Amino acid sequence: MTDSKTLVDAARAVAQQSYSPYSKFAVGAAILWDDGTMTVGVNVENASYPLSVCAERSAVSAGVTAGKRQIVKVAVWANVEDVIAPCGACRQVLYEFCSTHATKVEVLLAGASEVRSTTLATLLPDAFGPEALL
Repeated sequence: MTDSKTLVDAARAVAQQSYSPYSKFAVGAAILWDDGTMTVGVNVENASYPLSVCAERSAVSAGVTAGKRQIVKVAVWANVEDVIAPCGACRQVLYEFCSTHATKVEVLLAGASEVRSTTLATLLPDAFGPEALL
């Protein structure tokens, strides 16, 4: 099983591939799936800002493309002193792939000098998910 350090290191490393010419704010994400595999993603900006894609959604898309459906753990890294948390849209997309066990999905928030652990359920309380549509 991939440990937390490996996941954070992967998010940090992939952030170097970020396409962020406008904000200069590179973000990397790494997701551990239930089969033990990992996918990574970066933020991809666009001159039309609303068309930009966050690193977390990029990593989810890579996993879904590979047939993954159940997230186990997430790491998000940005070159900031403190840490950053996923935006609301990313929290919702992450929840889509772990709604039945969101209290168990660890989210590692990593910056240049700190790593903080939380859960997706803490980041998105009272979430709306697939179970609400059944």
